[in-house]
Amino acid sequence: MNIIAIDTATTACAIGLATNDTVLTRVLDAERHHTETLATGIAALLTECGLTPRDLDLVVVDYGPGLYTGLRVGVITATSLAQAVGCSLVGVTSLETLAWGAHDAGVRGELVCAVDARRGELFVQDFYLSDDHLATTEPRVATPDDVVAQQGDETGTFTFTGDGALRYHDAFAALATAHFFDQSVPSLRAALRLGATREPVTSLAPLYLREADAIANFATRGRST
Repeated sequence: MNIIAIDTATTACAIGLATNDTVLTRVLDAERHHTETLATGIAALLTECGLTPRDLDLVVVDYGPGLYTGLRVGVITATSLAQAVGCSLVGVTSLETLAWGAHDAGVRGELVCAVDARRGELFVQDFYLSDDHLATTEPRVATPDDVVAQQGDETGTFTFTGDGALRYHDAFAALATAHFFDQSVPSLRAALRLGATREPVTSLAPLYLREADAIANFATRGRST
């Protein structure tokens, strides 16, 4: 089975490819150049593995939460690719693949997955990792102060991961029981593995959780006039 995974939820543009005997992952760009790099990166990775798009059986895409433009590019590209070659399409979330990436690396216990949402905010979800992993909250938008206040009320140790944890490391490190697992890009290996277990869908809507920056900026200007 040939599976490709696409992740554009963060500033990075990343892809992964799993065949019967190989798993390859690539971070194509780290500076929000999703439109310029995604299609050519997919073509190059397929060529490297001796495959064509018609050889794909499944397309997996991270549909959020994440940055507005990146999610649109990823979901549209994944949907168009699946439709064009007649293969299945499934979605995974950025926060669950961060959780599984930490789990695969041996992290256990309370985990806070945080994607940098810009504007001083984060997309956050809490998990408990044991032999399996369990989401203990729904994905939400929060400020770093919100997260610090919530975790400060908790007992026991916990781990932060994601590019949001990296950006606000100093704020979170002030919590005495905080640990960190360095993971700026949601796990492509986890996306490939999870995608193979999901039921195919005909379409996917990006999980934005909030309005686009351009809309928010326009609304702010409108209130100031």
